[in-house]
Amino acid sequence: MIAGRFDERPEEQVTHYGSTGTTIRRLIHTDNGAQTFAMRRFVVQPGGEIPLHGHEADHEIYILSGKGVAFTPVQEVEIEADMFLYVPPNEEHGYRNTGKIPLVFICVIPLLD
Repeated sequence: MIAGRFDERPEEQVTHYGSTGTTIRRLIHTDNGAQTFAMRRFVVQPGGEIPLHGHEADHEIYILSGKGVAFTPVQEVEIEADMFLYVPPNEEHGYRNTGKIPLVFICVIPLLD
């Protein structure tokens, strides 16, 4: 078993897709033994955004704190603490913090070859 605290993991700036005001911590990943899934913690600062993008893997999201919008080309959903999202494979999606505090969420994805 591996246990830890999120703040023991390195914090990295997210710049993919033109993202702004966003950091990631890879909580569970191949570097600490994961073989099937990765768990990441994202923080999107007020006004920050992860623009539309897509992946071949599905995503499972759990909102820890803050408020924002999750969006696709055809849908926009207001999100807040204790909500969850499922993003199917290859669906374009993005996130925007519309609140006054950081939007913090956990994202679980399968590890693909």
